[in-house]
Amino acid sequence: MDATSGTGRSDENPAISTELGDAAFGYFYASALRAVAVHRVADHLADGPLQPGELARRAGLHGSTLRRVLRLLATRGIFQEDEQGAFGLTPAADLLRTDAPHSARTGMVWLTDEVFRRSAAGLEDALRTGAVPFQTAYGMPFFDYLMTDADAQRQFDTGMANMSGPEDELIADAYEFPAGGTVVDVGGGRGGLVRAVLSRNPGLSGVLFDQEQTVAAHLLEEGTEAKAIAGRWRTDGGNFFEAVTPGGDIYLLKHILHDWNDEECLRILRAIRAAIAPGGKLLAVDAVLPQGNEPHMAKVLDITMLALVTGRERTEREFRDLLGEAGFRVDRIIPTPGFSSIIEALPV
Repeated sequence: MDATSGTGRSDENPAISTELGDAAFGYFYASALRAVAVHRVADHLADGPLQPGELARRAGLHGSTLRRVLRLLATRGIFQEDEQGAFGLTPAADLLRTDAPHSARTGMVWLTDEVFRRSAAGLEDALRTGAVPFQTAYGMPFFDYLMTDADAQRQFDTGMANMSGPEDELIADAYEFPAGGTVVDVGGGRGGLVRAVLSRNPGLSGVLFDQEQTVAAHLLEEGTEAKAIAGRWRTDGGNFFEAVTPGGDIYLLKHILHDWNDEECLRILRAIRAAIAPGGKLLAVDAVLPQGNEPHMAKVLDITMLALVTGRERTEREFRDLLGEAGFRVDRIIPTPGFSSIIEALPV
């Protein structure tokens, strides 16, 4: 049995298995992805495939090195090499174009940043100590670090907004919002989700709530939806551990709870519980950890949370227990076409 085709059973072949090999060399794939994203290689392939030498000339890169990097990425469906040796875009590579609809380039640059690589390297010690690798490496919590580094904060806000665009639309389409009322997006970043919700529901008004420096760079006046939502939104800066905009009919928490441990989540949830209007609803948008051994984005995100922050991904039972302790009852869990679900909770 060939080592590259194995099942991974050590009793069949002592050579390295495909599964172990992919895991061991995974950081090279991420580094290759970062390299082509940083250098905007996909932008030069918008009009069709190019030979590596010509592509390198246009991008100002080293030809033979570029070919080898693209050849590796092509094994993952990112770029493809034709019979003449030219490289072209695949659907995945097309998303790396700067001007592509829902371009993921900025998000990929952020997710492959040194912050992630250095934190991931600390998992070895984390298994022994239980400490958060980012805090060990940088000497402070992740979100405190962002407050001290304006460039890192900008990359974080831009990267999150870049990756959230397509998901915001899926979430807004997956839930039947009421005809009227106020939606408060707590920790809503630059406003992509509240913008998507308001553009689809003309009777709603919205509030984007986040830190002052984040809402100052909001996106609500940009894009094709800007005219449709004009006059129906405002921003509000603050600390969601202390208080949030009061009187909302629907509170959104998109990928917020997974950033924090249970005690920290309870502070956020209780702030919302104190602010929510009678008959209001909380929509927590997060991945719900499934049972079993099948791959799922939630399992990757869970290790990302382990490496960077105090948070974690949670199972359905864990969400029900957490929300219950904060004074909410989970009414239903609505899947979306993406990896996240909408956990609808009512105050009790």
